[in-house]
Amino acid sequence: MDVSRSQLLQAPILEADHVAITFAPLSLDEVYGLADDAANGAIVVMSGMVRNQTEGRPVVALEYQAYEPMAIRVFQQIAADIRQRWPITHTVIRHRTGRLAVGDISVLVAVGSPHRSEAFAACQYAIDTLKHNAPIWKKEHWADGSSSWVSIGACEQEDGVC
Repeated sequence: MDVSRSQLLQAPILEADHVAITFAPLSLDEVYGLADDAANGAIVVMSGMVRNQTEGRPVVALEYQAYEPMAIRVFQQIAADIRQRWPITHTVIRHRTGRLAVGDISVLVAVGSPHRSEAFAACQYAIDTLKHNAPIWKKEHWADGSSSWVSIGACEQEDGVC
């Protein structure tokens, strides 16, 4: 689903939803804590990490850049969409920018819900929609010293391997 400009300007901001773009390392404990609630029967967390290769080519680092104001609006719209589709308590979306080493966490999504099936579905929706709609780009730094920019949205193509 593509998000229109008017939808982005109308995305509600709820205290139960936490979204951010940051240079700082991401914390699984912090994100889990923000999604935690006594009403939850499940918290699903998706952690995206920098892997050591892409299509068999050795990667030494990734560099992320984002158009932060629009990315935050996309994250807020994702959280609003989730609330309309599933009974959830909290949505947390965090994405890093800057240079990340192999093994670093680049994105965290956590969804708390009374039921696991809704938490899984909402978390998958959040990461898939983020990768398709958010204005975030990554630069892959290869072991041979070369590098190339990739739009995360390109990962959502049929043959995407991101």
